[in-house]
Amino acid sequence: MGTGSTTSTQPRPHACSGRAATFAVRYLRTVACVNLLGAVWVSFGQDIRRHNVEDYFTPYLLSAGFTSGAFALFLAVTMRRRKRAAWILNLVLCGLFLAALSVSMVWPDIHRHAQNWISLALTAAFLAALLVGRGEFRAKGDPANPRDAALVAAAGLPLAALLGTALVTVTNDDQGAGFGDCLGYAVLRLVSLVPDDSGSLTISTPGWVDVVINAMSALLFLLVLFVAFRSPRGRALLCPADEERLRGLLDRHGDRDSLGYFALRRDKSVIWSPSGKSAIAYRVVGGVSLASGDPIGDPEAWPGAIEAWLAEAAGHAWVPAVMGASEEAGTVYARHGLDALELGDEAIVDTAEFTLEGRAMRTVRQAYNRVARSGCTVRIRRHADIPAAEMAALLERADRWRDGGTERGFSMALGRLGDAGDGQCVMVECHDGDGVPRALLSLVPWGPRGLSLDLMRRDRGADNGLIEYMVIELVQRADEVGVEQISLNFAMFRSVFERGSRLGAGPVLRVWRSLLTFFSRWWQIESLYRANAKFRPIWEPRYLLFGKSSELPRIGIAGARAEGFLEAPRMPSPLRRRERFTAK
Repeated sequence: MGTGSTTSTQPRPHACSGRAATFAVRYLRTVACVNLLGAVWVSFGQDIRRHNVEDYFTPYLLSAGFTSGAFALFLAVTMRRRKRAAWILNLVLCGLFLAALSVSMVWPDIHRHAQNWISLALTAAFLAALLVGRGEFRAKGDPANPRDAALVAAAGLPLAALLGTALVTVTNDDQGAGFGDCLGYAVLRLVSLVPDDSGSLTISTPGWVDVVINAMSALLFLLVLFVAFRSPRGRALLCPADEERLRGLLDRHGDRDSLGYFALRRDKSVIWSPSGKSAIAYRVVGGVSLASGDPIGDPEAWPGAIEAWLAEAAGHAWVPAVMGASEEAGTVYARHGLDALELGDEAIVDTAEFTLEGRAMRTVRQAYNRVARSGCTVRIRRHADIPAAEMAALLERADRWRDGGTERGFSMALGRLGDAGDGQCVMVECHDGDGVPRALLSLVPWGPRGLSLDLMRRDRGADNGLIEYMVIELVQRADEVGVEQISLNFAMFRSVFERGSRLGAGPVLRVWRSLLTFFSRWWQIESLYRANAKFRPIWEPRYLLFGKSSELPRIGIAGARAEGFLEAPRMPSPLRRRERFTAK
């Protein structure tokens, strides 16, 4: 059959290229392990270093030490991510080393040693693997990386030299050393781990000084490498044309996903399917292409958007991940090679089915009646119906009531309030018996008949049950804004708390629940679940999609940064990459 012939002829070169690329990565990993082992195992390291002098040569990059080990490990990581710049660097360095070793083999003292032939063969095999696997290394770097790396080196080396000089000057026990002697000694230690001390007879410093200067050199070297190989930030952020197209998709398909409207965050980028009928909104954080919720648009066009998103991630060495996908979208993502991990459950209240009656709702009913008796009143309006002056006052109160200076949220938060384009959002305001504003809720549209909770703020001096009272008022008066279902907060690891407290729960589940309870002291994991469970909602599972289990820690850190729970250290302002807002 025609299909069979295609299978038998075309994949072979690709498979050969893939195996060659894998060999190159494994070679670098092995060299890194041997180098680090030689750094901690003194006798083994001395043997390796002895073979790097006189008539012996070790294979490419094999040189016992922490710096050489860290360098080889860094190259292994960047090569595994298929970065083109790492491939070019290895090709140049390995080619030069192989040429030098090949020329040296002409001398009898060199080619008589069998180890040198082994080193030549291994180095040649690595270079051949680079050439055969060249098609696998397509991941692009940021065009500004070489310039930024040069700036880091140009600024960091003089600074490290001055710091080293000051340290040498303060700790030098010998007399007669001038500034030039101390500077020369510090620079020599920066560029060489084992310098020749014969020219520094006037310098006598403690051993820890050399270690500190060497450590500064290693840190500067790693910083230059990081800047030179860092991944690009991503596509241009959401532009007005893309936002208009997304709103069109939401008008037609917005009722499929309660998180769909959050794709309109303006710190996200968007990539489209070839047909333009579907799109994925994402943000690149720490080299992770982080999407949220389901793809926007026609489900039949989802595969096209997913393929485009995954291809872009592979082209820039980004790690693909999805936070908060539904089961339907998770199934489609899984067909494209991503694994799923249940992240938690979304609480959805059906306004027609909700009731305060019954024994199970007694506590909630009592709290609601207590707040109602205090004279609190609730006002529900679309944002478009709020006058500009009142909206400005609401914005001021929302900022004043915010807990902390960081605006949290990414996958289930819009990140703005009062924007002219969000007129269909719903504002719920609560005043106490004296008419003083005490709390507000803002909800985004979920199709034509639903709402999804976006913002929740209250005066810290207000009653703790005020938010529950406002949610119940909104549910009971949902016909005022024409909605039938309301999505509340997301409860992370809900099933763990629910099943872990039951009779007969296993030891692993109990330990996992205890661990989450401990972390809830800081991140309100359990309290959020309890707050949602009060309303007896429909629980809809949400999933984390990822490519490899080894990437989960990196994805977790990126997710925490995107949600505002972690703040990453920032590069100096001249080296920060500016966001691009041009249309794509």
